[in-house]
Amino acid sequence: MQLRTVLLAAASLSATATAAWADQSGPGMEIGEIVVTGDPLGRSDREVISSVAVVRGQDLDHRRQSTLGETLTGLPGVNSDTFGGGASRPVIRGQTAPRVKVLTDGAAIMDASEVSPDHAVSGEPLLLEGIEILRGPSALLYGGGAIGGAVNLIDKKIPTAIPDDGFEGVAEVRLGSADNERAGVVGVTGGTGNFAIRLEAAGRRADDYEVPDWPEDTLDGSFNRSRTASLGLSWVGSRGYLGAAYTDQRSTYGLPGHSHEYEDCHPHGSSLHCGGHDHGDHDHDHDHEHDHGAPIVELKSKRVDLRGELRDPLAGIERIRLRGGYTDYAHDEIDDGVVATTFTNKGYDARIEAQHAPIGALRGVVGVQTARSDFAAVGAESFIPKSRTTNSAIFVLEELELGDWRFEGALRQEWQDARAQGRIDTDHSPFSASAAATWRFAPDYAVSLSVARSQRAPSAQELYARGVHLATNTYEIGTPTLDVETANSVELSLKKTGGATTFSASAYRYAYDGYIFARTLDQFEDFRLIRYSQADATFTGVEGEVRHAFAPGLSASVFGDYVRAEFDEGGDLPRIPAGRLGVRGDVARGDWSGNLEYVRVFEQDAVADFETKTPGYDMVNGTLAYDFTAGGFASQVFVRGTNLLDEQALNHASFIADAAPLRGRNFAVGLRTRF
Repeated sequence: MQLRTVLLAAASLSATATAAWADQSGPGMEIGEIVVTGDPLGRSDREVISSVAVVRGQDLDHRRQSTLGETLTGLPGVNSDTFGGGASRPVIRGQTAPRVKVLTDGAAIMDASEVSPDHAVSGEPLLLEGIEILRGPSALLYGGGAIGGAVNLIDKKIPTAIPDDGFEGVAEVRLGSADNERAGVVGVTGGTGNFAIRLEAAGRRADDYEVPDWPEDTLDGSFNRSRTASLGLSWVGSRGYLGAAYTDQRSTYGLPGHSHEYEDCHPHGSSLHCGGHDHGDHDHDHDHEHDHGAPIVELKSKRVDLRGELRDPLAGIERIRLRGGYTDYAHDEIDDGVVATTFTNKGYDARIEAQHAPIGALRGVVGVQTARSDFAAVGAESFIPKSRTTNSAIFVLEELELGDWRFEGALRQEWQDARAQGRIDTDHSPFSASAAATWRFAPDYAVSLSVARSQRAPSAQELYARGVHLATNTYEIGTPTLDVETANSVELSLKKTGGATTFSASAYRYAYDGYIFARTLDQFEDFRLIRYSQADATFTGVEGEVRHAFAPGLSASVFGDYVRAEFDEGGDLPRIPAGRLGVRGDVARGDWSGNLEYVRVFEQDAVADFETKTPGYDMVNGTLAYDFTAGGFASQVFVRGTNLLDEQALNHASFIADAAPLRGRNFAVGLRTRF
C-alpha cells in the first residue's frame, strides 16, 4: 500500500512540476511535422483534417510489446482485445476487426486476425519504424474494412533511398522481467549506384507472464515465441523507386482460457443441445477434465511485398504510387500435441494511386484496388467453410485550400463477391463518401468538422460461419442474406499545434444502419449459440490530450477517452472498452530522458447481455533512458516499467477478460544502436 501511494504521488508530481531544464531536445520539446505515409497526398499529421495519430522514434521504441494491440493501447481512442501474450488486435473507438483494417505501408496484411481474437496480427512490432492510426476520409480510401479506422505499419523492408554513406543499420536487444522476455532485432541497408538491399531479422522468446492475485504465479498459455526475417531489394532513381521484399515469420504462442467443455454442443433450431442433455439442464456434469496445458498456435506466414513510386511520369500527373502484397498464411491450433484445426489464408492486395497536378487550388488522388482471399479452416473448429472473397474498388480524394479554410472530400465504390463450398454466392457493392472542412481561425488553432457515409460488405465469417468456435465459447451461425452495413458519422475536432500549450480533442458519433453483430439465441452455462444479425446501433465518444511545456525539456500531459455503444432498440454492445483518464510527465536533461504516467481505467458497467462488469484499476508506467555514443554509433539504453502498482487488471475489450488478466508488474531493459 505504501508503494502504491508513493508511485501515485510521483506520477502526479511529475506531471505538474515546473522546474527548468537546460537541454533543448528530447521529450517535452516541440515536435516537428510528421509526414503521414498512409495519407494518399503525403500530408503531415498537422495538415490531415481527419483524426490521425502517429507513433515513431523513441516513443515507439519504448512502447513496443510482443503484439500490435498491446503496443498501441493507451493512445487516446485506442485499446486492444488482448488474448494472453501472443495475440491482440487494435481496438479503435470501441471497434476492432473486421471494422479496423491493419495495413503494411498501405497494403492489407491478409492473415487470419479478422476471424478471431486468438489469431495474432502477423506483423512484428520490433521491425516497425512507425505506426499510423487513420480515421475519417483518409481511412475510408482503404475500404469497408476500415469503417472504424486503419492502422498502417511503416517498415524499412523495401529501401526507398540509397544510404548516404552506402550503409546504415539498427540493432536492439531487450529483456523483460514479468515473462522472462528475451528479444532482439537487427536491420541493415546497403546500397551503391541505383541499387539498395535490406536485410532484417527479429526474434522473441517470452514465457507465461506473471499475474497478481491469481491462483497460479503465471497465466498458463500466455507465452510467446516468434522469429521474423526479411530480404528487400530496390532500384532507386532520381524520380522514384521500385522494390520488392520477401518476409518469413514463424510464431508459437499459447491460448489461455481455452475451454473444451462444450465441444459437443450443437443447435436444434434456435436452441442449444449440449452433452446429451436437453437445454435447460444447467446442472450438467461435463466430465471433460483435461490435465494437459493450454493449447498452442503455430503460425507460419510467407509474404511478398511490391512497392514503387514514380514522380512526374506524365503531364498533369505529379506522382504514381504502387502498393501490393501476396500472403501465404497458415496456423495450426495444437491441443495435447495433436493438430486440432488448421487455418489458411492465401491472397493478394494491390492498389495504384495517381496524384494529379493542382487544378487551381484543388489537388487530389485517384486510384484503383483489387484483392482476393482464399480462406479455409479444417479440423475440430472448422466453423467456416472454405471460402473465396474478391474485392475491387475505385476511389478518389480531393482537397481544396482557400485562405484559412481547407476542404476535403473522398469517394470509394467497391464490388465484393463472396462464395463458399455448399453455400450461396453473395455480391455486394458498398459505396462510401466523406466530406470534411477545417478552419484555422487563429495562428496554431484549427477547428474541423467531418461527416461520412461509409459502407462495409459482410465478411465470409458473418455470411457462412457454422460450427463450434471454442476461442469465444460460441456456436456460430452465419446469415448469407446479410446486407451492407452503413455508418453515418460526424466528428468535431479542435486542435492547437503551436506554443507552450498544445491540445487535440474530438467528439464523434457513428450511427449504424444494419450493424452486423453476433446475436445470442440461446445460452448453456458459459456457452452461447449466436447468429450473425443486423440492427441499428450508435457509437458516441470523446477523446483528447492537452500538453504543456513548462520549459525546454519539461512537459506534462492530460489525456483520456470514453465511448458508449448502444443498440437503437435498447441494450449495450459487448466488449466496449472502459473510459480512461491519465496524466503524464516528460523530462529531458542532457543525455537523460524519462517519463512517468498514471492512468485510471474506470469500471465498465455498461454491459451487454451475457456479459459481466469489469472493475476499474490504476495503471502506472514509467521510462528512463540514457543516450550515448560508443564506437561512433548513437545508442540508447532504457528501462521501462509497466503496471508498477502490480494491480490485477481486467481488459473489458477482451473475449477472455476474466480468464486472462493483463500482465503484472514488468520491467523491460533495452539497448538500441543506430549505425
